[in-house]
Amino acid sequence: MLVVTLLFLALLIVAAVYFVRIYNGLVALRENVRKAWANIDVLLTQRHDELPKLVETCKRYMRYEQETLERVMQARSAVFAAQGRGDVPALGAAEDQLRQGLGRLFALAENYPDLKADQGFRHLQTRITELEEAIADRRELYNESVNLNNIRLQTFPDLIVARMFEFKQAALLEFSEDQKRDVDLGKLFG
Repeated sequence: MLVVTLLFLALLIVAAVYFVRIYNGLVALRENVRKAWANIDVLLTQRHDELPKLVETCKRYMRYEQETLERVMQARSAVFAAQGRGDVPALGAAEDQLRQGLGRLFALAENYPDLKADQGFRHLQTRITELEEAIADRRELYNESVNLNNIRLQTFPDLIVARMFEFKQAALLEFSEDQKRDVDLGKLFG
């Protein structure tokens, strides 16, 4: 009888340790998703702060391109709103609009030699391009963290613990197919 009791206690301890390891692993994955999102959030905020400067610099030269400038600022607002809500799908859609607007803005800048020569414009264009590249890199890391998290939440026996403690799947940050293709400069000038 003592052997059966000890064996039962040993199994109970092993099960408890296994349960705790699963729980801790799920917490680590959830926090990695949050950290990856926070890294994107920082870059989005930096870009958000740079865009008005770029638009103001362009306004001095691009008097006839107000519609393009307004689109960039509207898309900027949509990105900021989605970012603030933590709405990843809406952020992806807003990012599409912002990237299209910036692509058009930078393409139109080619028609304004004084603007292209402006040191402030060149600095802001370089800064925003660097931020775009960093966002793309961080997006890749974020999506990898989300993928690992979501797979683990659907894998047995982890899904039992995940459901008990209401762990939720995270959304991937995706851009439209148009944004993944090379930019058609002819279309931007059209």
